[in-house]
Amino acid sequence: MISSIEIKGFKSIRNQIVPLKQLNVLIGGNGVGKSNFISVFSLVRNLYEGSLQNYVIKKGGSNSFLYGGNKITNEIFIKFIFSNQIDEVINSFFVTLESGANKLFIKKLSTGFKGLNGHWHEKDFEQNIEESAFSKIKESQAYYVNNLLKEFEVYHFHDTSDNSPMKRFSSINDNRFLKKDGSNLAAFLYYLKLKHPKHFLRIERTICSIAPFFDKFILEPNRLNPENIQLEWLEKGNYESFFNANNLSDGTLRFICLTTLLLQPTPPKIIIIDEPELGLHPLAINILSELFKKKSQEGIQVIISTQSITLLNNFEPEDTIVADRKENSTIFNRLNKNELEAWTEQYSMGELWEKNIIGGQPF
Repeated sequence: MISSIEIKGFKSIRNQIVPLKQLNVLIGGNGVGKSNFISVFSLVRNLYEGSLQNYVIKKGGSNSFLYGGNKITNEIFIKFIFSNQIDEVINSFFVTLESGANKLFIKKLSTGFKGLNGHWHEKDFEQNIEESAFSKIKESQAYYVNNLLKEFEVYHFHDTSDNSPMKRFSSINDNRFLKKDGSNLAAFLYYLKLKHPKHFLRIERTICSIAPFFDKFILEPNRLNPENIQLEWLEKGNYESFFNANNLSDGTLRFICLTTLLLQPTPPKIIIIDEPELGLHPLAINILSELFKKKSQEGIQVIISTQSITLLNNFEPEDTIVADRKENSTIFNRLNKNELEAWTEQYSMGELWEKNIIGGQPF
């Protein structure tokens, strides 16, 4: 589990240490920096996979990552502190990125291990390079930290356009894990249907609970090209016609992706999602919130960013991190249950947010 993250010089975040728990719900007004916080994980993930420069170029170059631009900032520092299942801080991963030639170079990449005496033992692994090969290092502290870094992914199921990867055919063998954009959704569900039927049925039943027209999936290899598969389903009362992902509403398609992610037999140990409520009916948001809570109770760390009052109403103050802007910089505040006890006796979390009692509003 990530127990805290330190961020310096990244986008709207000048200098913040954000404590994290098993369940983390990030709220705030438009443009305060919620998505910037989520994109820290995307940056580190791309660095870890050896695709840092492609990611930087795709996102507008190095200047778009620096706090205040390169006239104010020329370095980014990110540090993850990891703890084990009994909340003992044991490992760290930290990297300094330096701007130059519209790129972000890895100035220094290091790890740390907390010994039995409470002292940190740090080790530098890479310096002054464009791309990291840290994921390939299997010795010393890197062995343990690698196992932690590969366990988180940032999921974006936002693209439900006509050209969405979720709506196209995918390779039937592309089923090792659900991809972050849902592009192999059909192949992954087909794998669950064959190898984990109980989990597959649970996914179908959960979808039925918010989509009364949905009966079940029809998942089979394409008859003309058995190497490919497409998401198909049956409508209740209309069993002579097959429908595909193009016949699903945007919200229903996103809900299918989210349900599959959360109810698969071996979900990632750290799940990060930006605005999972997009296009969802309040009932679907409530069901999704219960799934988030259940996963966190099962040992999965959940980090979500939201603008949904309905979603926030399902969580407690101690689950909530409020993002605000102060002096042109994003600040994060984890709420304290005891400090809000008098308020929560009368109001829901969503009402406290609306009334600006807990911050996170544009006024």
